[in-house]
Amino acid sequence: MKLSIALLSAAVALSTAQPAHQHHGHHQHLHKEKRNPVAHPEADYVTVPGPTKVLYVLNGQPIEEDEVQEGIRNGTLVFSEGGLTNAAPPAYAPAPLSSAPPPPPPAPKPTEQAKPEPKPEPKPEPKPEPAPAPPSYGGGSSGVDAEFPDGKLSCDTFPSDYGAVPVEWVGLGGWTGVQCPGSGSSGSGIDNIRTVTSGGNCEEGAYCSYACPAGYQKSQWPTTQGATGQSVGGILCKDGKLHLTNPGMSNKLCMKGSDKVQILVKNKLDKNVAVCRTDYPGTESETVPVDVQPGQTSNLTCPEADNYYTWQGGKTSAQYYVNPAGVAVKDACQWGTPDKPWGNYAPMNLGVGYSNGAAWLSIFQNAPTTDAKLEFCVEIVGDGISGSCKYENGQYCSGTSCSSTTGCTVSLSSGTATYVFS
Repeated sequence: MKLSIALLSAAVALSTAQPAHQHHGHHQHLHKEKRNPVAHPEADYVTVPGPTKVLYVLNGQPIEEDEVQEGIRNGTLVFSEGGLTNAAPPAYAPAPLSSAPPPPPPAPKPTEQAKPEPKPEPKPEPKPEPAPAPPSYGGGSSGVDAEFPDGKLSCDTFPSDYGAVPVEWVGLGGWTGVQCPGSGSSGSGIDNIRTVTSGGNCEEGAYCSYACPAGYQKSQWPTTQGATGQSVGGILCKDGKLHLTNPGMSNKLCMKGSDKVQILVKNKLDKNVAVCRTDYPGTESETVPVDVQPGQTSNLTCPEADNYYTWQGGKTSAQYYVNPAGVAVKDACQWGTPDKPWGNYAPMNLGVGYSNGAAWLSIFQNAPTTDAKLEFCVEIVGDGISGSCKYENGQYCSGTSCSSTTGCTVSLSSGTATYVFS
């Protein structure tokens, strides 16, 4: 924008005779007026020259002389024709004002915050204890070769860590039988034996019997047996601790049968077959299990007559009960009832024992207890077997001689024989 300054020169008349002719300041662009005193031809008075006052006006507003002088010196104001005006604009153009909004104020520097306390790493949830493996009724067991800690374990502890296999379904805390001597017992015989029923446990003064894995058998029974011919077996609960009753036989709970032969049972059926040994010596119930699963082969213990339990001159062989295919071991290996061919009412028995230099293996009907028949074939096979023995279609056959009631027997001096279920 160009600016101009008007300069007004005023002659102030000192004569008081003509007040109406008093001069007023004039605002003019581009002019600098000066009035000189002259004689008026028609007047009878003389005009006396007075002081001259110069007024500077810029855009209609008075401006001081020193500001004008400063503007002339620095080139911002110049005289134009007949007056003053502002100097020509500079050769450079001023930077245009940005229409953008002003930048935001700089963000304040973040105050240093205290480092957060590190969160403790979450503790992993404890894994549940794995469920104990179910007892094996067709193979080995843990601790079967471990020496039993005589007099150390509490009577309410079932000794599964030392080879004993718990038989829970009997209801005696895993024991196969519990026998309590009664009054009148002496060193010559145990009298008035009370057999603990389901819901009981190994109690003070009792002989507590147990099962062993397939291929093993119980090694403990007291020297003193029943006064009237009963067999007694197991370890003794005395002063709240479990004690061996036959440490001369073994300091372990379980022992193998004869090492001269191996006797097996093989299941070719599509269902399990429960084979249950009599708990002898003991309650003589069929509670010692071998559960042969489809396609499996298990051991059968063959007691050696000269190195196992004897009573009243009699030597021991093992007797097994063969149940119908598909009967659960918990139903098969216990006392049964006449309405079902299970347990002591199972249709068939197997006899297994070693004496006089040979193993004697037999198949026979569970008579006179039952006349029920198995619906599968049972045969004894193996190299070195003397004789033949097979059950099929309700008949027990030795060679060509067959009977529905009379069983059959073979012998084996060494090697392996197998009872095959098919």
